Amino acid sequence: MSKTDTTEQQDNLGEAGAQLSTAPVEERATAIGGPTLGVVGWIRWFWRQLTSMRVALILLFMLSLGAVPGSLIPQTSADELKVQAFKDAHKTLTPLYEKLQFFDVYSSVWFSAIYILLFVSLIGCIVPRSWQFVGQLRGRPPGAPKRLDRLPAYTTWRTEAEPEQVREAALTLLKGRRFRARTAGEAVAAEKGYLREAGNLAFHVALIVMLVAFAWGQLFKSEGGKLIVEGDGFSNTLTQYDDFKSGSQFGIDELEPFSFKLDSFNGTYEKNGPQRGTPRTFEAAVSYSRGGTDKKAVIRVNEPLEVGDSKVYLIAHGYAPVVTVKDGRGKTVFHGAVPLLPIDNNITSTGAIKVMDGYRDKNGKKEQLGFQAFFVPTFAGAGAGTMFSQFPALDFPVMALTGFHGDLRVNSGLPQNVYQLDKSKMKQFMDASGNKLAQRMLPGETMTLPDGAGSITFEKDVKEWASFQISQQPGNGLALAGAIAAIAGLTGSLFIQRRRVWVRAVRGEDGVTVVEMAGLGRSESAKLPEELGDLAVALTADAPPAPDAAPVPPAEDPAPSGEADK
Repeated sequence: MSKTDTTEQQDNLGEAGAQLSTAPVEERATAIGGPTLGVVGWIRWFWRQLTSMRVALILLFMLSLGAVPGSLIPQTSADELKVQAFKDAHKTLTPLYEKLQFFDVYSSVWFSAIYILLFVSLIGCIVPRSWQFVGQLRGRPPGAPKRLDRLPAYTTWRTEAEPEQVREAALTLLKGRRFRARTAGEAVAAEKGYLREAGNLAFHVALIVMLVAFAWGQLFKSEGGKLIVEGDGFSNTLTQYDDFKSGSQFGIDELEPFSFKLDSFNGTYEKNGPQRGTPRTFEAAVSYSRGGTDKKAVIRVNEPLEVGDSKVYLIAHGYAPVVTVKDGRGKTVFHGAVPLLPIDNNITSTGAIKVMDGYRDKNGKKEQLGFQAFFVPTFAGAGAGTMFSQFPALDFPVMALTGFHGDLRVNSGLPQNVYQLDKSKMKQFMDASGNKLAQRMLPGETMTLPDGAGSITFEKDVKEWASFQISQQPGNGLALAGAIAAIAGLTGSLFIQRRRVWVRAVRGEDGVTVVEMAGLGRSESAKLPEELGDLAVALTADAPPAPDAAPVPPAEDPAPSGEADK
């Protein structure tokens, strides 16, 4: 049945065929050459277009497309270093991306415009439909149309029961099946399936809730990262973070007051088979304090530590070899665990050891030392190929060091990566043969620097570190509630059918009661004739077919309206 046929059919049915939906009725086109729209008319037209569900879906699709550049292109709000690296590598695209605000998608003018228009569209669509739905709930099922045989599902039979008895039985039956029913003249009118419209409205209200939650979360969120070596701790203050970003409305004083210490990290890995090296245990044991109360907890992947409104996630792990650096006089100028960054799944790691203060060369001149470090937790063995780890666990740790001396440029005023050496003002140590000084070391071994410059020792201790993300996302709970409500509403709007049923019982010319039953749904469904047939069979218990009457026929779709007119 086409949309035009359905509209004409509902027009023929009058009030009985109307208001099965809260969707706004589309105005029919006027004759060519009709009156033109004035300013007010154009405003009304624009508002109707903006608040139509079709435009809302288009805007939602545009919002999804608009988020694609934000996922593919580095964002300034997330990582300024990656944005700068992208700009340096793409000199041609950068001016175009800057004009299109692709490096700040979620705060761009065009993304905000789509977001606000979608918000207005949904509200403008939902508010009037909600009032219409409330009116329908407070109203009563409309009376039966004259020609019940024009409806999509129809059945009839003759019975010797009185019309009043049939109507009373039909009213009781329909109310027992949870229909809203009433007697209207010679017929019983009933309606069911209001949860379809309620689900439809709930779905769109939930979309608004999720939009609000997204905006709220972006404005008031905070998120930062911290790398902690076993035995060290963290206090939730801005200066303690390795990196930190927050929403425009977030205040530093809103940081949750707590602290925690990494007691130990436990990681175990699959030793054999195709999944060799896959983590089996990956957890950090911590001690945390909030308000003076010390507690123990274990943080695992996807099992964060929750402290007030903050969540602490475990996101990465690595090793921190303990080294000792001495000057030429044997004075210890550096001792501690040095975190190194993994570069593969087997935790082959690289980093830098920087001695910035306290070191003097053999002549007593202040100088700085730097060592490029390469560490493997499981070494393949001498002559077994390149120095890459064969397994993530500490089965055979080896560290390779290359030494430099000079100026680390840490006081140049420019930001510097703690895991990399700035060698522009440094010289590499040379051995007695004039070769560059580099050595592969086992735990407990020492590399002696030339010309009495001192030594560096790889201690028999390798600590582990864990990287944590500490975040406050105030809109998460609201977004989850909106998502659940959206799924529930969508389920109701898809699987519940809004339908009406009428039962008319009148005395025929021969004195025998004629019973007619018909049903009308918001959309065509095979379940409507089945349901009507089931109701008809149930009603025959109180209104059995007359002895000379044919059995109650199954409820079927009637002939198309054009053929019925013939």
